[in-house]
Amino acid sequence: MPPIVVAALYKFVTLNDFEALREPLRQTMLDNDVKGTLLLAKEGINGTVAGSREGIDGLLAWLTADPRLADIDHKESYCDETPFYRTKVKLKKEIVTLGVPDIDPNDTVGTYVEPKNWNDIIADPEVLVIDTRNDYEVAIGSFERAIDPKTTTFREFPEYVREHYDPEKHKKVAMFCTGGIRCEKASSFMLKEGFEEVYHLKGGVLNYLEKVPQEQSLWKGECFVFDNRVTVRHDLSKGEFEQCHACRMPISAEDMQSSAYEPGISCPHCIDSLPEKTRAAARERQRQIDLAKQRGEPHPLGRDTRLMKKA
Repeated sequence: MPPIVVAALYKFVTLNDFEALREPLRQTMLDNDVKGTLLLAKEGINGTVAGSREGIDGLLAWLTADPRLADIDHKESYCDETPFYRTKVKLKKEIVTLGVPDIDPNDTVGTYVEPKNWNDIIADPEVLVIDTRNDYEVAIGSFERAIDPKTTTFREFPEYVREHYDPEKHKKVAMFCTGGIRCEKASSFMLKEGFEEVYHLKGGVLNYLEKVPQEQSLWKGECFVFDNRVTVRHDLSKGEFEQCHACRMPISAEDMQSSAYEPGISCPHCIDSLPEKTRAAARERQRQIDLAKQRGEPHPLGRDTRLMKKA
């Protein structure tokens, strides 16, 4: 079987009719047998999807036929099994949630840095290098010299910057994220805060791993991705980490040897935080997953938001 194409795509662009785009976009995904989730908001589009080569090409043809999306940013990798089980298009206030009003990358954005030039930027001792991803992503891998803000959500990033950095002292800032979208919005925020020179890695870590030879790479570890592959290596093949389907945290082979690990129920990251009621619901969900596998039927994996609400 040909490999499945995984496409991460986004674009900040004003879409005043984003609500009307939802159903035509969803139908296009269904027509092309493309699975995954795309987010639509007035500020643009964001998401990761997967399908056959023909299916992804069909979706991209539909998107780029709209002049506003003609140059949509998209990066591809490949896998042997579908990393998604459903097709969704969601309407949002923001395509990546920063939670700060009037931050618009369509209006103000930092300087894009191509992957081939990124090593020189982050090697400069005068440049403050910030990883804008969440703490569990940073723990899997990051760039040399990069600072971990230890944020659990992107909403915490503005407060972190305001508490730790001063535009008068930190003249040059370089940021990165998985696919380019978070650091693009973060660069817009930092310029609004008064930072003068703000750089961000174009296309994010995934673009860097694709374009920069491993022998020249300053990336250490694997890269967390938001699908069932969990992580990817430098060659963008599936990494070594799995995922706890109770809390969605990436787990290593060592984690899975822990007495706290029970597939679908708990792991060392959540063993002490999930109440028994939630754990009981997780056990039932795992039972349904096992039954679906026995019947040869797909079952959506990952965190069940209903369980998390019960917690």
